[in-house]
Amino acid sequence: MDFQRSSGVLLHVSSLPSYGGIGDLGPAAHDFVAFLARAKQHVWQVLPLCPTGYGNSPYAGSSAFAGNPYLISLEFLSDWGWIEGTKIAGLAGREGPVNFDEVEQRKLPLLHEAAANFLDNGPSDAKLADQWLQFQQFRLAEANWLNDYALYAVLRREYNTGAWAVWPEPVRRRDPDAIAEASAKHARVLAVEHVLQFAFAVQWDNLRKAAAESGIRILGDVAIFVNMDSSDVWMHPDIFELDEDLHPTCVSGVPPDYFSSTGQRWGNPLYRWDVLANRGFDWWGQRISRSCQLYDIVRLDHFRGFEAYWSIPADEETAVNGEWIKAPGLQLFRALESALGPLPLVAEDLGLITPEVDALRLELGMPGMRVIQFGFSDKGAHIHLPHQYVPATVAYTGTHDNDTTHGWWQKT
Repeated sequence: MDFQRSSGVLLHVSSLPSYGGIGDLGPAAHDFVAFLARAKQHVWQVLPLCPTGYGNSPYAGSSAFAGNPYLISLEFLSDWGWIEGTKIAGLAGREGPVNFDEVEQRKLPLLHEAAANFLDNGPSDAKLADQWLQFQQFRLAEANWLNDYALYAVLRREYNTGAWAVWPEPVRRRDPDAIAEASAKHARVLAVEHVLQFAFAVQWDNLRKAAAESGIRILGDVAIFVNMDSSDVWMHPDIFELDEDLHPTCVSGVPPDYFSSTGQRWGNPLYRWDVLANRGFDWWGQRISRSCQLYDIVRLDHFRGFEAYWSIPADEETAVNGEWIKAPGLQLFRALESALGPLPLVAEDLGLITPEVDALRLELGMPGMRVIQFGFSDKGAHIHLPHQYVPATVAYTGTHDNDTTHGWWQKT
């Protein structure tokens, strides 16, 4: 894909003002799109939009396919007639960092109430007829991930734990009878989860349309690995390096470097790339297809892991005793292109990058990244100095891991 020269802003949706203590897809998001247009910007980059797990990081999501219900706008749900405006009035006006415990306690019950109202009134209320039809179509179109994600989300609450690995054995291993029994038992709350995903999809699509009309492209983010505590691993244990008891044998990370003498042990389960290759990389095809459904441009986090990844024995406490394992690289991306056509991908190629990683990125025609703050650090990352930039580069002042430019400047 050809990328036009353009500029934009990195701002996650959760940072916007809203009702409910966390930024959402409501009026403030549309106002931000209008601001970008007035400022003659062309790109809005967001972090992963997935539901978050323990720690509330979008890079440790509980699903690679679902949307985060916390980002649903209560204001728009009220406009749609799903919930009375008086119910949400007391949630306005909060400032400062997101308090996720407060969001869960105050906003989430209102989201569930609104979804339940839609389930009760949608079939008979003429004002909701179009949305009800769209909801039925959504359930059919997204059934390949929606049903299992919804059951996973419901069971997390029932067992009061985010760790599916400690659920009762039949459910943990997805025994068909146990799954059928749980699905029947929780039919109502499963439908509520479906409605929440539908609401997220409608509000995100409306925001995407507003952005497109203003000449703004949305740049999304896909983490290479998924969380062990996720519906993805629970649903597809065969494509991850797990033992017979469904525990990881090796986990992800990066080796020791000048930032850390023990490296970084991320802890994500690693892929069984041979199994995926034999299946035509079908799960990755679904994941990238979903990402292209959500975003205009997709940034691949930890791109170097597609060429080779650092494999750490799961019983190691640090990343020191790992090893580099070759990944499918070109084979994977050629399979994705064959299935999906040209892909609007950007490579996050930060860190210790080898000639093989550079060669893979160039062969695929993906832009790489440079970060101005890195160029002026005391670590001597001179390729990040502005006069060293090359064509096909996405240049940042900083990433989501950095301080703001203002904060960085004040501390420099």
